[in-house]
Amino acid sequence: MAAAKNAPKVREKVRAFALGLPGAVEEFPWGESVIKVNKKVFVFLGSEEGGDAPGISVKLKDPEAHEHAMSVPGAEPTGYGLGKAGWVSVPLAGSGALSAELLCDWVEESYRVIAPKRLIAELDAG
Repeated sequence: MAAAKNAPKVREKVRAFALGLPGAVEEFPWGESVIKVNKKVFVFLGSEEGGDAPGISVKLKDPEAHEHAMSVPGAEPTGYGLGKAGWVSVPLAGSGALSAELLCDWVEESYRVIAPKRLIAELDAG
């Protein structure tokens, strides 16, 4: 039960971290929050309210990070064929709920896969 109550706080920490990355902007296609860089999504945050269990989706190219994410209870390849490209959807609540810090690491990896080199250089310089 504590993990379910903590999910909105974790989601907000992840959202704030993602928006702090160079060039990141939030948009709301399909009524759900996504964070983009250079007009490309690097993290799906879902909606704050709704019937779906809270979770995020990130693109993980690093094999270790991808394997770790897929080992989380309730994790699965992201739908709509995105899973084939390395996207993973992980829950924010439940028995395997992860720390905001680890999720932010994964968000940063997803950002690095999607962002242009000049913005990655800006991130590394900061």
